[in-house]
Amino acid sequence: MPSRFDWHHHDVEDELFLVVAGRMKMALRDRDVIVGPGEFIIVPHGTEHCPEALDGECQVLLLEPNSTLNTGNVETEKTRLTLERLD
Repeated sequence: MPSRFDWHHHDVEDELFLVVAGRMKMALRDRDVIVGPGEFIIVPHGTEHCPEALDGECQVLLLEPNSTLNTGNVETEKTRLTLERLD
């Protein structure tokens, strides 16, 4: 079953999503982009988007500044104000 995030945008930061495993649909207001393993998409700042794991789970390497709020301009139960660090 697909796992969908929330519609949001980031005022300042661009985001790069690199799919490591699984498939992701990046919903944009004017189109959907399917991203497979080894592929990536860059979402420019100000662009509303809604990532979705198409196969229930998708492993993604997300590159963005550490100041970026994961839900951008909205706060929901998925918002993480404190990020975990991998040491």
